[in-house]
Amino acid sequence: MRLAERYAAAVTDHSRLVIAAVLVATLVVGAGAGSVDGGLTIAGFSSDSAEAAALDDIERNFSVAGENTTTAQVVVRGDNVLTRESLLDTLRFQRAIREDESINATLRDDQPTLGVSNVVATAAYYESRGGGGPPPSLDAQIDQLESMSEAEVEATVDRVLDPEADTRGDPYALLATSYEPGSTTASGRILLVYQDTTGAAADSLPEDVTAAQLELRELADTELSATDHFVFAPGIVDEESGQATGESFALISPVALLLILTVLGIAYRDAIDVLLGLLGVALVLVWMAGFLGWAGIGITQILIAVPFLLIGLSIDYALHVVMRYREASVDDPGLDPRAAMRRGLAGVVVAIGAATFTTAVGFLSNAVSPIASIREFGLVSGFGIAAAFVVFGLLFPALKLEIDGLRGRLGWPPNQSPFGRGERVGRLLSVGPELARRAPYVVIAVAVVLAAGGGVAATGIDTTLDQTAFLPQDSPDWMNLLPAALQPSDYDIKANAVYLNENFVQSRGGSQAEFLIRGPVTDPGTLDAIAAGHDALRETDSAAVRADGSLQATGPLATIEAVAAENETVAAMVDDADTDGDGVPDGNLAAIYDAVYDADPAAAAETIHRENGEYRSLRLSVALSGTTDTRTITKEMRGVATEMESGSDLNVIATGSPITSELVQRSLLRTLVEGFLITFGVILAFLAIIFRLRYGSATLGAVVLFPVVLAQAWLFGTMYLADLAFTTETAIIAAIGIGIGVDYAIHIGERFVDERGAGREPIDALTRTVEGTGGALLASAATTTAGFGVLALALVPSLQRFGFITAVAITYAFLASVLVLPSLLTVWERLDGTTADTSA
Repeated sequence: MRLAERYAAAVTDHSRLVIAAVLVATLVVGAGAGSVDGGLTIAGFSSDSAEAAALDDIERNFSVAGENTTTAQVVVRGDNVLTRESLLDTLRFQRAIREDESINATLRDDQPTLGVSNVVATAAYYESRGGGGPPPSLDAQIDQLESMSEAEVEATVDRVLDPEADTRGDPYALLATSYEPGSTTASGRILLVYQDTTGAAADSLPEDVTAAQLELRELADTELSATDHFVFAPGIVDEESGQATGESFALISPVALLLILTVLGIAYRDAIDVLLGLLGVALVLVWMAGFLGWAGIGITQILIAVPFLLIGLSIDYALHVVMRYREASVDDPGLDPRAAMRRGLAGVVVAIGAATFTTAVGFLSNAVSPIASIREFGLVSGFGIAAAFVVFGLLFPALKLEIDGLRGRLGWPPNQSPFGRGERVGRLLSVGPELARRAPYVVIAVAVVLAAGGGVAATGIDTTLDQTAFLPQDSPDWMNLLPAALQPSDYDIKANAVYLNENFVQSRGGSQAEFLIRGPVTDPGTLDAIAAGHDALRETDSAAVRADGSLQATGPLATIEAVAAENETVAAMVDDADTDGDGVPDGNLAAIYDAVYDADPAAAAETIHRENGEYRSLRLSVALSGTTDTRTITKEMRGVATEMESGSDLNVIATGSPITSELVQRSLLRTLVEGFLITFGVILAFLAIIFRLRYGSATLGAVVLFPVVLAQAWLFGTMYLADLAFTTETAIIAAIGIGIGVDYAIHIGERFVDERGAGREPIDALTRTVEGTGGALLASAATTTAGFGVLALALVPSLQRFGFITAVAITYAFLASVLVLPSLLTVWERLDGTTADTSA
């Protein structure tokens, strides 16, 4: 008796013991599910690059502006947002902010709000009092503008925004880049609201700050109701993203469940089998959740892909077990249910086991990744795939036997008709064997040409990361026709983010490039090198240009200039050290740095690092254009760093959040691509060994795997045509196509050699294969494609991409297995000449 037959006999002869053992194991493993952190977190990606180390140095050694602070941006738009009434509206809004206890409690102590209205009102206040004195309070600013006429306010705006004026504050940083310097009209401006986040964990906001930002948005709708405006803040982004995800699933889940139940109902034509299959899926997910808890792994956005993979495999495994059981009953009506299950399980367990091993090992290859989130993805996927075998290779057949026995005793016999043997379905599935009989080489040639096209297209797939691509977007108009309970909310967060990026210079950490300048930073020529860097920045597309044509940059030159403007001693030293009259000190830099530190240590600490009396490094930061991708930013900023190093002994590293994100993205993609290659290598070796031992042909393993390679190439070509970037997100989703594709191909290949071993001619063997196993694959593919394809209706772009890519990957895996693989097997038989032997 073969090993597969002995296994099937053990499961069917001891079905109740198997059920009890697996259920106990499920309770033990599933007990860990209670320890899983239910909150979705962003996967922690880190890099050991020089750029990441430089950014750490900057954060550690420099007093970075905005530390322990988050910023909400209130954007005001209109034909002219510089009118007296518009400026007063935002001043009164600031007063309302302070009067709101929940918001006020989160504001930082020093200048919690800042806008053009404050700059104009303050200038008018000083002018009315002859200059000098402490800054006016907010109430004094409001009183000042209320006492002025429209013409007087316009005149003050004209003086404040005069490019030649020495204005207190920086109004150009708060105006849209479309503003014409010197004009008294503007189409947009920003009010900044600064909130204290002291003590908060990195990359997270305290709950009270998030709540205050949501309250701020409601307050703006009340106080600025007559003005076109919006509030953009990280807490609002998180809240709306979570809400959009919830509303998407509330809309999609019933549709997806209905589609899945409909397809499974058509395939099984037996409600009990449908429920048993869904029960098995639920148990697999319990095993996965239990593993997460026992292993102490939290849920991240990457791990969201794992349940979808497991659901797809589970549905597939259940269909194969049931359909082979039914085939055995139909082929030999004299068999009792236990014998039929024994024969059916023996015929399918090798394929399920091989698919489980190859898929699990493939995903486990990610466990060697240096990135923790990818390691967790590999471990959880591998364990979940193994759990799918335990549930559907042990529990499910044993449980079905017992349920069917009970149904027989109750006079409610189960449906025993295999899905693929139906006349219509059979004709559809027989296309592959018919093409294999008539023109196998043509089929292979067409498939390879399409794959080659996909491979070429893959080289042109964008790999840049656009953060706005993850923000929820407004629902299509047709969703307004849905019942009120299902209608989603309106989401402007993505449009608002795009507007900010296109119209304003952003100074958030994610919108800045940093330069860490190390080496002999007191040598003559150091500041000239930095000045050359400023000039180089102006020539880039990445550096943001303000309305007045200047860069929004902070560095030692700007620090020295600002301190010199307030301190005569520093100003005199700078003049003496500027030997060529270009405004940049050429020598005596150590003394100048000393004088700057003495005059304004806080400002000096932002751009000049001093340790034990020795100057170690300098920092230059520049705001970036929100419309430039991270790849371009990285390339251009590295070029600027090279320019600063040129002709000096300085070491300059371009860094910042966009650059480190780009490098992490490259590292992740490289890791995932390497994982793909390892996966294919491991699967190829395993299949070669298995088919060599069982059927005497190692080459059959490569033949079975080849359609999976073709399907992946088709998928990449489709991603290119659909203008989808190849990012970590899409790469992980594409891994699902590999996992399910290998499963489909192994089932077809294993069944074919079984049929050949039973004495059938190649085409007859292929026909029985695709009508039997192919029928289960069709039902599985249709179920998972329909279930995940409806994610295209989601409001969150990442869910839309997930649904589209998963559906396409599964469709291509199915087509490659039932259309291309039959022709490959036909040609393999002609060339290899190996006689299938199933006696092993």
